[in-house]
Amino acid sequence: MKILVVGSGGREHALAWKIAQSERIQMVYVAPGNGGTAQDGRLVNLPLTDPAALAEFARREHIALTVVGPETPLAAGIVNLFRDLGLKIFGPTKEAAQLESSKDFAKAFMERHGIPTARYASFSDSAAAHAYIDRHGAPIVVKADGLAAGKGVVVAMQAEEAHAAIDMMLSDNRLGDAGARVVIEQFLEGEEASFIVMVDGRNILPLATSQDHKRLGDHDQGPNTGGMGAYSPAPIVTPALHARVMREIIIPTVQGMAKDGIPFTGFLYAGLMIDRAGNAKTLEFNCRMGDPETQPIMARLKTDLLGVMEHAVAGTLDTVELEWDRRTALGVVMAAAGYPEAPRKGDLITGIPAETHECVTFHAGTVLADGKLMTAGGRVLCVVGLGDSVKMAQKQAYDALDQIHFDGAQFRQDIGWRAIKRPGA
Repeated sequence: MKILVVGSGGREHALAWKIAQSERIQMVYVAPGNGGTAQDGRLVNLPLTDPAALAEFARREHIALTVVGPETPLAAGIVNLFRDLGLKIFGPTKEAAQLESSKDFAKAFMERHGIPTARYASFSDSAAAHAYIDRHGAPIVVKADGLAAGKGVVVAMQAEEAHAAIDMMLSDNRLGDAGARVVIEQFLEGEEASFIVMVDGRNILPLATSQDHKRLGDHDQGPNTGGMGAYSPAPIVTPALHARVMREIIIPTVQGMAKDGIPFTGFLYAGLMIDRAGNAKTLEFNCRMGDPETQPIMARLKTDLLGVMEHAVAGTLDTVELEWDRRTALGVVMAAAGYPEAPRKGDLITGIPAETHECVTFHAGTVLADGKLMTAGGRVLCVVGLGDSVKMAQKQAYDALDQIHFDGAQFRQDIGWRAIKRPGA
């Protein structure tokens, strides 16, 4: 059986790595892939990104199933195209992907269907946005309406930061069309968690819980990034909270999309803010697996992912039970010099340790050039350790990371700190 995974990041490497473990796999293509997928003998990089070219390849090579990793092709309608051609693909349609591709769409949807989220207002006029900030003060959150590769959210602790974000997005147009409209939200306090499920249009299959670390520096300091590390499971998501999130957020979202005439299929990611009383509100929706959450989640998944995907496209996810490694998995992102503003490319990467039962390194911004592994993007690697506790998983990850080198490497030293503070970590 041949499978196509669309994307080039750490999420796609982890998905392809897991799918390739199935005994029924003949070939896993990754389009366009990265240096890590190029080095894996079970995977083949495919230098294509255009949806039409990918669809033609899938038709010609009799690809059994295509799995879409990143948000950009989903927002461009790759699922619509493949389905129109009778090709099996897992992901949301362009219309359903608006839950991620438009913050304004998502907030209006949540308000319409009673899904708990922060108060908000949307603006395309900078003067009106500045006036709103003057009225409400800080802390406050400014978000670009469209896709901005993890750089469209400013958590402003001072009003000046919020005004600067408005100028950057609306007046200076530094985010292009993505920032032509902004959503300004109430600041929510608490602890974040990532709640990811698979949806076949009707049935919902929750994946293991996880927690991301968005800030660049230790102790959650510095600018927001696409994610500097993650671990799974997330202790803050207790069984009681899990049931409540399903009841109050996930199920109403899937039912609401169907009611609105745009049934959702694919990975659905709810970024949650959980307050001290254990109440969860939705910060955002993503219409794909999170990165770097995918890496530790896939490292823990024991069930054959190919079989799960087949049920997902057949509409029979209600028959699936997932088996998880009981250990904690913790991933630390190594980022390039200059990330997130201006990541440097072309630095030689050395020392990546061989995969073991306790550790695996997933590639993101890497390229294999003349047999040498080089940096080629902002987030370069995600080093995942597994252990019987958060502390043990953390040690495995950092012990492996200490062997890896490239000039200017940036990484946090404290991934997992919130979980380690909890009893029994």
